[in-house]
Amino acid sequence: MPGHDFRPVYHPAGHDAALRAVVQDLRTGRWLSMAQLLAGTTDWALWTQRTQVLAAVAAGSDVVQAWRAEDPYSVAATVMHARVAVERAVRAHRERHPRTQELWQLAWQACHTAARVSPADPVPWVCLLALAVLDEGQRMEEHRMRPPGPMLPPGPWGLLAEADKRDPHNREAYHRMLQFLYARRPEPTSGSLSEAVNFVQWAAGSAPPGSALHVLPLYVRVERYRRERGQEKALDLHWVAEDATRDALRALLAWFDHAVPATASLLDLNHLAHALWGALRFTEAVPVFEALGPYYTPHPWAYRTDAPGDRALAEEVFRRARTRCLGAARDG
Repeated sequence: MPGHDFRPVYHPAGHDAALRAVVQDLRTGRWLSMAQLLAGTTDWALWTQRTQVLAAVAAGSDVVQAWRAEDPYSVAATVMHARVAVERAVRAHRERHPRTQELWQLAWQACHTAARVSPADPVPWVCLLALAVLDEGQRMEEHRMRPPGPMLPPGPWGLLAEADKRDPHNREAYHRMLQFLYARRPEPTSGSLSEAVNFVQWAAGSAPPGSALHVLPLYVRVERYRRERGQEKALDLHWVAEDATRDALRALLAWFDHAVPATASLLDLNHLAHALWGALRFTEAVPVFEALGPYYTPHPWAYRTDAPGDRALAEEVFRRARTRCLGAARDG
């Protein structure tokens, strides 16, 4: 797929063809294929990933409510109800909606119901971690537990431990924890990301080869760039610094070289491709772009533009980076 005619595609399901078909059904109000897909999903990592995508699509409709009404004893429907409730509460919080507190309470109850009916499932605990962001003052005790290591702040560590116990190194659980840390220190001041840096180093340091947690440092680097880009807007030195290159190569060797690209997160692949391109490691980036195939995600590419909300600009940066890397490999 080299050349200037290449047009990347954004789809939340990515390479998961079965999930893509279900997403299409959901958008037309049909839930049966979702029930069938989840009934055949036995891997916790894939279950977590699929339920997250499905909830984001279903949150704007009553399709999961219709499923529960038709099959009130379905465990999967109960988990999806919690997923959708959390998605709605998080969106309401982001938009400062007046019903945020009510939706938060409903979501919290739905998560605990899901945890009871599906005790081995990490998703209810991942959902509770997602809700922790709404507790801006850390008023709830479960959101200010003692950390498991030095240089880490109090937080919802018990919730993370519950998710970890059911699916060790669950990707979304650790990303939810990272979002919580961002919310603790949202201001773009010097050192405001130190807690996040310490956390991702701690998480990646204990992750086995092939774990997506090795990509976490790349997300923090993008967040730092997003917050500070006004001070270094014309500089790309942020990405070629020695520690940035080290993080990119570590993610390549510790995660990508052991991962199955077809089941890898599109966001992780995009963050790795972006980091290697930014570090001028064009040849190393080629297999990552090839693993992406026709797909891309607007982030992190959007943060390299003057209008991060403009998806067309993000796509153009992605295409330029891809062409540069594939061209370097061809010429080399």
